[in-house]
Order: sequence, then C-alpha cells, then structure tokens
Amino acid sequence: MDLSKEGIGFRANFFYRYRRFIKTLKIYLMIAGPGIIVMVADNDAGGITTYTATGAKFGFSLIWFLILLGPIAYVIQEMTVRLGAVTKRGHAEAIFDAFGSFWGWFSLGDLLLVNWLTLITEFIGMTAALSIFGINPIITVILVLLLLIAIILQGRYWTWEKIVLVFCLLNLIYIPAAFLIKPDWNTVLNSGLIPHFQGGFSGDLFFFLMANIGTTIAPWMVFFQQSAVVDKGMREKDIPWGKFDTAIGAAFTVIVAIFCIVVTGTVLYGSSIQSAAEAATALINLHQNAGVFLAIGLFDAGLLGAICISLASSWAFGEVWGWAHSLNTKIREAPWFYLLYILILVSAALVVLIPGAPLVLITLFVQVVAVTLLPAALVFLILLLNNEELMGKYKNTLAQNIISTIIVLFLVTLSTLYCISVIFPNLFT
Repeated sequence: MDLSKEGIGFRANFFYRYRRFIKTLKIYLMIAGPGIIVMVADNDAGGITTYTATGAKFGFSLIWFLILLGPIAYVIQEMTVRLGAVTKRGHAEAIFDAFGSFWGWFSLGDLLLVNWLTLITEFIGMTAALSIFGINPIITVILVLLLLIAIILQGRYWTWEKIVLVFCLLNLIYIPAAFLIKPDWNTVLNSGLIPHFQGGFSGDLFFFLMANIGTTIAPWMVFFQQSAVVDKGMREKDIPWGKFDTAIGAAFTVIVAIFCIVVTGTVLYGSSIQSAAEAATALINLHQNAGVFLAIGLFDAGLLGAICISLASSWAFGEVWGWAHSLNTKIREAPWFYLLYILILVSAALVVLIPGAPLVLITLFVQVVAVTLLPAALVFLILLLNNEELMGKYKNTLAQNIISTIIVLFLVTLSTLYCISVIFPNLFT
C-alpha cells in the first residue's frame, strides 16, 4: 500500500513538473525571437568570410578570442532588451529624445553608412555562394530581392519572425560540416582554448582581431534588437525572458563561429583563403559534402544579414521621421517605411554587380569600419541605460557600468593599436 502511494506521489510530482516545464516553454516561445535572430544573423556573410579566413590564416589559435566575444556581445545586447522594453522606443528615437538632433543625426548617419556597406557584403556572400553551383549573380540578386521583399510585405511581425527563425536554424549547418571532415579535437582544444597570438603581434593580427570583433559586435545589432523588442510588444515583465533569449543567441553565435574556424583550420590551414566562397570551393575539391554545406551556410548567412540589416535601417528612419514603421502595418499604411527598405536593398545589390568591384576587400574592410564606429554607439547606449528618469529600476547597476565601460575601453584600445600598426607597420614585428 505504501509503495502504491509512493508510486502515485511520484507520478503526480512528475506530471506537475512536466506541466510546469511545458508552461514555461510556451512562455519562452512567445517571447523568443529578437535575441536569437540578432545574434545568429550576426554570423552573416561578412562574418562567415571573416571566420573562414581566420581559420585558414591562424588555424585554431584564435578560438579563445571568439569565446571571449560571446559574453561581450551578450552584455551589449542585454542592455537593448531593457531599453526597448522599458521605453517602448527604438534606439534611434531614444538617442534623438535624450541627446538632441545633432547627436541623433550623427548616430543615424553612422548607422546608415555601416549598414549599407554591410548589406553589400551580404549580397557578395550570397552571389558568391550560388556561383559555386553555377547560378549567375544577376539571377541570384533578382531572386533574393523578390524573396526579401515578399517576406517583409506579408504584414505581420509574428509571421516574419517565424520565417527568419527557420533561416536561423539553417545557420547551424556549419556544425555537421565540421564533423564531416573529422578534425583532431585534441588539437582543436589544446590550440584553441589557450590564449596566445600565433606569430606574435602584427598588422595582420590586429586587422583580423578587429574584423572578428566587428562581425560579432556591430552597431546595427543595437538598433535592430531594440526596434524588434518594441515591434514585438515586449514589456518590462518580459525582460528576463528577453535576456535568456539573447543569451541563447550569443551561445549559438560563438558555436557557429568556432565550427567555421574548425573547418578551415583543419583542411585549409596555410592556404591563401580570402573569402568563405573560396573556402567552400577549395573544400568541395577535398570533401564535397562539407564544401556544399559551407556554400549553403554562406548563402543563408547573407540572407539572414540582409533581412535584419535593411530592416534595422528602415526601423531607425521611421522612428526619427515619425513614419509608421511596424511590420504589423500594411504597405499602404507605411509606404515610406517599406520604400526605404526596398531602396536600401536594391542599391546595395547593384554595387555587387559592378564589374571589377573589389568585393573581398570591401567584405573585410566593413568589419573594421564597424568596430571603429562601435564605441560611439556603445557610449550612447550606456548613457541611456544610466538615465534613472528614463529607465527607473531597470537602469544599469554599478557592476554593469564597470563591465560595459571596460568593453568600450577595450574596443577603443584595439582600434588605436590597429591605426598605429597601419601608420608604423614595423612597430609590432
């Protein structure tokens, strides 16, 4: 009899915990989206190119550095969750309101420049990826533009988010690609987890460090996630879930980056690889399936980046000019919002089709420009999070201010060192 009671009690407790878990999961799935999307989309075409080039040049030696960037990216994006949920305003609008039109236009100008240049790299990646399969770049550009416009014009944020999350899932294709080539995991761990700079300090090292920072932490991410939080309708009570969503996204970002480096560091180390498309082509000759996976992943990365970056710009301008700027509005209700989205996409796509354009150089250069302009965006973010009138109990704590200030100083220091290495190329050799 006692055993029976114990059995019944165990089943009742299990059922209760199961129902609680399902309820918790449903709540998370309702909130999930902005954090995962912004972080996974951060592994865009430029990012994948940077990771593959890093693996080919430095092997596994900078994996530890990428692991370090994950928590840094989380710290920055977590602040945007709180800011968006509390103020119910996008980042561009918040800057204009708090600091005036001069600094508002300064930040918006930075955003537009970096976003447009980055968007070019997304089309570079997508056209290069499908060129591996014999598809003409013009056809790729036309099909991608039609797809991106169709996704945005369906008129519901929730539908848009579900579609983009599917593309986020495809971004994980680099993980099976790495297992297909069967790397020596002991070498990966021993070489990748111990902090060191292979070959010592140099201009190339600084360039790649900045490129990896620029593709992991970018100004558009701050604007995008805050606007997405507002458009999704998240409130103060949703902030813990938004933080959790962002943490999961940050983990995926680092994992995908590491597996990209594992692929090229294993098979193409020492090769002169300047782009992910080159890496995929070279890999196809050595391991066809892994190479195909890399090419598919590159296209998906470019598509994800294009979706988010173009939308970040449209959201920001809509906020500043007072246009209707929600994905829940129809095109006739927000014509300028959708028109700007389309113009940004088309103008960036046309650059890719210019004969002889230095596409690879643009891809790596964009990441460096992004990290150079990032400190200014972070300063605005930190100041906003310390405005007690604006944020109330959700303002930054002392610990959060210390951590975020260290991050800004780290980025400024690295940017300065890179500039010095360019002016005095023999200083660090």
